[in-house]
Amino acid sequence: MAKHGKKYVDAAKRFDRQQLQTPLEALDLVKHFAPASFDETVELATHLGVDPRKADQVVRGAVSLPSGTGKAVRVAVFATGEKATEARDAGADLVGAEDLIAQVEAGMLEFDVTIATPDLMPQVGKLGRVLGPRGLMPNPKTGTVTQGVGKAVQEFKGGKVEYRTYKSGNVHMPLGKTSFTVDALAKNFAAVIEELERVRPASAKGRYFKKVTVSSTMGPGVKVDPTRLHDLEHFSASA
Repeated sequence: MAKHGKKYVDAAKRFDRQQLQTPLEALDLVKHFAPASFDETVELATHLGVDPRKADQVVRGAVSLPSGTGKAVRVAVFATGEKATEARDAGADLVGAEDLIAQVEAGMLEFDVTIATPDLMPQVGKLGRVLGPRGLMPNPKTGTVTQGVGKAVQEFKGGKVEYRTYKSGNVHMPLGKTSFTVDALAKNFAAVIEELERVRPASAKGRYFKKVTVSSTMGPGVKVDPTRLHDLEHFSASA
């Protein structure tokens, strides 16, 4: 078991970690008890009632966080010609084809998101061993294999984040920074829940949101009552 610092231990003692909180209460606690001196990331962990071993129950995609992530995102785009120009104009940090593929093969991984045009995927696919384990492989389901590279770059720079279920059925996603207001974090929280509801597999039976926890990078987890997730409906973009 990992040892935690004094600030973490002190924070964990100041509230009942077994009590289920409403989403807003949980976000407020996470902000209040974030122990680090830097601007920590607020993270959401959900345990879904799915079996990712079954192909029809894999939950994967991308969602735009209305309040952004609070993080500068470096985007690499595999494209040529006009699409490469489009990517650069949209603000991509790295753009290339064979040259960029060679750099990545050599160990250059100075990016957070990769986007590729469909015609380059046979070549980019060779990077599977490098990008796959890091969750950086372009995929049509997340909107990172697309002809609309300019729009994709702008979306990921503006707060779009990818998600997928782990083997355990857990999904981890950032909600922003501890410097965000509770309302800003709540808007992102609502967007994530709405997205996960949208992609709920038809074959998934029983309770869908089994466990929900929010935490800061260095802080203790705060349990959220899964039956109170709809408390955030008025923060939803579709409300």
